[in-house]
Amino acid sequence: MSKKNSSVNLKNNFKKFKDLSNIFYNFEKNLNKFKTKKFLVAVSGGPDSLALTALTKLYSLKNRKKFFYVLINHNIRSNSRNEAKQVKNLLRKFTIKLNIINNTKKITKNIQGEARKIRYEKLINFCKKKNINTIITAHNLEDQVETFFIRLSRGSGLTGLSSMKTLSILEKGIYLYRPLLEIKKKYLIKISKKVFKKYFKDPSNLNKKYLRSKIRNLRSPLKKSGIEYDQIIRSIKNLASSRITIDEYIKKTIKDIVTKSKNEIFIDFKKFKEINHDMKIHVINEAIKKIKKNYYNPRSKKVVNLIGNIENKNFTKSTLSGCIFSKKKDFLSLKIEKT
Repeated sequence: MSKKNSSVNLKNNFKKFKDLSNIFYNFEKNLNKFKTKKFLVAVSGGPDSLALTALTKLYSLKNRKKFFYVLINHNIRSNSRNEAKQVKNLLRKFTIKLNIINNTKKITKNIQGEARKIRYEKLINFCKKKNINTIITAHNLEDQVETFFIRLSRGSGLTGLSSMKTLSILEKGIYLYRPLLEIKKKYLIKISKKVFKKYFKDPSNLNKKYLRSKIRNLRSPLKKSGIEYDQIIRSIKNLASSRITIDEYIKKTIKDIVTKSKNEIFIDFKKFKEINHDMKIHVINEAIKKIKKNYYNPRSKKVVNLIGNIENKNFTKSTLSGCIFSKKKDFLSLKIEKT
């Protein structure tokens, strides 16, 4: 397919259907708010990421902004390398260049969590090489609800239950943008089918050993019980609204009791003991993020256990998320654990 024909085909598919036109209109309006000229689009080959690919490609035809398309092949499944090549060949027909980055690190436990961590590390490294400051992902409405249930099952508080933000900071100077959080998956499937005529299914999405897959299977029984995803999304939005207010208070508290010195974080121990338990969890999470530049928080259960250790009068040292916590006079010290 020629460059001209692929562009015409892409535009026509969005013009034909009002629902798809509306999705692109809102997508374009929101992306226009960004001053940056370059973006990284995370691709997997599934319907969500292919729909995002189509939206960004159409946007690039109308606006002077550059998109880099990147697929991280984790090499977990024997056929994954071949599938990545198939996605690359499909996108090539639409004059879309796909960069495939192969992971060589073996993942043996907590497969989905480790894969996600590696994925963002490699995407961030690509951004640094190309001087890109925004990564765009195809997380959608169903992903938002599934994340809510995953965090609910792990005992998350308000911050976790308000789920994913549209715009987040991954690390200094690099942002994560999720423009499709309010779009239902059925529309993304429709875009993929109309534009690319196909999409690729990841068999791990059906594997019931993964918590997200188990939660995905709850949708039908929930619906039969009269609980729709739209209702859950309304609750998530209400929680997110409350979270904004609390986030401001958290920022002030952290600024007051947490300081950083090169390779070490110091937490005012006296003030730490005076704040409530939930705030202590926030302080520990933010301290780890500051020194490790992590995006994801450690499991809340592990943080609670750490706080219990810290508050023990015999406390001297403890570890969490590759960090060493120790008492230094009136401060709680935090350093990266040497491997």
